[in-house]
Amino acid sequence: MNLNNRRAVVTGAASGIGAAIAQAYAEAGARLVLCDRDGDRLALVAEQCRHMGAQVVECMADVGVREGAQAGVDTCVTAFGGIDILVNNAGMLTQAPCVDLTQQMWDDMLRVDLTSVFIASQRALPHMLAQRWGRIINVASQLGIKGGAELCHYAAAKAGVIGFTKSLALEVSQHNVLVNAIAPGPIDTALVEGISQAWKTAKAKELPLGRFGRAEEVAPVAVLLASEPGGNLFVGQTLGPNSGDVMP
Repeated sequence: MNLNNRRAVVTGAASGIGAAIAQAYAEAGARLVLCDRDGDRLALVAEQCRHMGAQVVECMADVGVREGAQAGVDTCVTAFGGIDILVNNAGMLTQAPCVDLTQQMWDDMLRVDLTSVFIASQRALPHMLAQRWGRIINVASQLGIKGGAELCHYAAAKAGVIGFTKSLALEVSQHNVLVNAIAPGPIDTALVEGISQAWKTAKAKELPLGRFGRAEEVAPVAVLLASEPGGNLFVGQTLGPNSGDVMP
């Protein structure tokens, strides 16, 4: 599965799944625009990718605002003359029972985890449609399928990502722009650091595999979906590297 010279944008690339995808894409030969609001950690990941031989442009941006969600695509078009692959990975995670959930927590979650996916995808689509080739890969969560106690806002946002993925796939697949989602299970990343240890312990016991996943175990799925011929027949699908937490 090679991505030789494909122009790829990865959001939330400074850590976790985003960093692992960036490194996997670098190894596969892609040219990269890596986006995150943490400039220091982003620089480290970018340097790792350069050591693997990739052309890398860093893009400091906050996808929670419109201009930030568009910035990765705009940077890729400026740097590389277009865009082939968009990985909408950036996200946030907070925890609260629904009765205690503030509207600000709800609004922030949907803005970062769902609305940014729409804005970035909409920005990329004209370029992909014009060249009749594109891959949009949205990182959702298995909680968007099964729900999660004390995570109503997060599960709602990720369910929205899955619904958006299916709907957009129906619109654009005839133009060879393929849109799919990855719905990981619990992964040992900085994203879950704010979740209580009690929740994480209980969750691990539920998993048939008996453990959380690692970011490098998710990244190959993003390579598959972006590759040819490996990704050619995936249309509106949600792939689940989830330790057995969801079995559709």
